Amino acid sequence: MTADRPGRPGVSARLRILLWLIVVMAVAMGSVALAVRAILIAEVENDSVQLLEQEAREFEQFAREGLDPETGRGFDDPGRLLYTHLRRQHADDDELLLGVMADGRIIRQDREGPYDLQDDAAAMRRILAARGPSGRTPSPAGEIRWAKIETAGPRPATFVIAYFIERDFAEVDQMVRVMGGVSALALLGGAGIGWIVSGRILAPVRLVRRTAAEITEQDLARRIPVQRRDDVGELAATFNAMLDRLDRAFATQRRFVDDAGHELRTPITIVRGHLELMGDDPAEREETMRLVSDELDRMSRIVEDLLLLAKAERPDFVQLQWVPVTELTSDIYAKVRALGDREWVLDGIGEGEARVDPQRVTQAVVQLAQNAVQHTEPGGTVRVGSALDDERARFWVADSGPGVRPEDRERIFDRFAHGGGSGRRPRTGAGLGLAIVTAIAAGHGGTVRLGGEYGKGATFELDLPRAGRGKGQNP
Repeated sequence: MTADRPGRPGVSARLRILLWLIVVMAVAMGSVALAVRAILIAEVENDSVQLLEQEAREFEQFAREGLDPETGRGFDDPGRLLYTHLRRQHADDDELLLGVMADGRIIRQDREGPYDLQDDAAAMRRILAARGPSGRTPSPAGEIRWAKIETAGPRPATFVIAYFIERDFAEVDQMVRVMGGVSALALLGGAGIGWIVSGRILAPVRLVRRTAAEITEQDLARRIPVQRRDDVGELAATFNAMLDRLDRAFATQRRFVDDAGHELRTPITIVRGHLELMGDDPAEREETMRLVSDELDRMSRIVEDLLLLAKAERPDFVQLQWVPVTELTSDIYAKVRALGDREWVLDGIGEGEARVDPQRVTQAVVQLAQNAVQHTEPGGTVRVGSALDDERARFWVADSGPGVRPEDRERIFDRFAHGGGSGRRPRTGAGLGLAIVTAIAAGHGGTVRLGGEYGKGATFELDLPRAGRGKGQNP
């Protein structure tokens, strides 16, 4: 199989953000422009209708109430009526007012209109022949919105109002084009600002990427400075927390390998040496196999202890639950009495419940009791007890052995550390027992304390939070 090759570099997040920003802004500005154009067109349409209606009302009112300036009476002649009304009207630039007599004669205002409608016979025929009082018709000058009113009498005439709306539409289109140009400039400016802002927002993300690319198994010390309290800052903080977990995991792995290599090298050498020198004598072979079996058992115990210490870094190392301390202490005391021929004393017993992992607590106290047996003579006294208050749960083991020398009081809790002892008893074990007890206490959020004076015995106390507060706490 061939190794997977990285694909082509994709579009950067910064560019994608900018493209989406441009698309959204363009759609928004386009929608606004279309909406504005629709509103302006509707206003133009409405204004044209109102203009036609107003001109029609003014003519009707003048036809009913107006007086002929020459006679001082109402108008009997439709031509005179149209002529007088047109002389008094001030038409809009796009508006044309005409009077059409029955014989086809056209009366118009003395002004330059937007279009010589009277010369457009086809348009005039369509307007005069139309059945309705208003409508629209095409012309070379654009669409005409018109209205007409016919006068009564033996010689009827028609008052025509024509409005050329195309220029208003052109003004609307020009306004929309100007708005489009301004929007395009705004879009370019927004794109530039978006490029700068997105770059600043994504700068921590790029820092995360560069940091991740520079991190190796041998260099997990780099961290990303968290200087903001937003989603990007949370990302950097989460990334730093992940690096902390990886650092601890790799440290645990390296320590496990180093410890295993350090402690297993000697028994492996012993086993190999005895097997290489083993002869054919049955007694010698039996003694060699006994020694080899003993070293293999010791190697197995070392590996199990190392695996337990490696597991102590996991969140599920302790499983907390509320347990009666009285019952737990009684069970521990019954188990440790079988560890050796000692004078076992139940030194105290707490009453109430504590939130702890009963199996891990039992393992820790039994380990402390095993250490006490190793450092006392047959018949020596070993005291086991517990106590409980509102905040703490304490379990202890005290022995009548030689105690711990002052220079060893801190070191004995390290891995593979042995106390100096009294010199009367050989060192036993791999020196991992107290390290395991310390890990169990830390898993509960507690500590291990050493008491007693050198030469007068030692007291090891497991001090745990009663409510189980600590890194091993379950939700």
